[in-house]
Amino acid sequence: GEEAVRREGGAYAILRTAWVFSAYGRNFVKTMLRLGAERDILRVVSDQHGCPTPAADIAETCLHMARAMAGEGDALSGVYHYCGDMPTTWAGLAGAAMDAAGLSARVEPITTEDYPTPAKRPAYSVLDCSKIETRFGVKPADWRAGLARAVAGIKAGY
Repeated sequence: GEEAVRREGGAYAILRTAWVFSAYGRNFVKTMLRLGAERDILRVVSDQHGCPTPAADIAETCLHMARAMAGEGDALSGVYHYCGDMPTTWAGLAGAAMDAAGLSARVEPITTEDYPTPAKRPAYSVLDCSKIETRFGVKPADWRAGLARAVAGIKAGY
């Protein structure tokens, strides 16, 4: 897909992101909150690192980039990374979600080997967001604030 976008010519921005969550749709945070309300212990992978990213912040970033590119066009074309500000693990994100929601479920850290999946997951998927910050002035998302907003939305029944 990225290669096709580049080949078409003209101004473009490809935004790579990771560990996306929100109050809407299916995502890790919503799953953990559902399970945390049903169970006392959640066994969650603790040896994979990444930066959680609020979907609402991705949308705001895309709008900001589009406005900037309307004037600069080709000069800003490229591939950019955008994600949350501080790395954590899946277990760390699950624990933060339990705290934000006021749930008492305990998160038990496990290894990737303890939780096999059909797709192999990288142990370290932290993205370097310096290019988007330099070119667009966009700082990485404060994922903890985004988590609080998402949890509030989930509790409100979004």
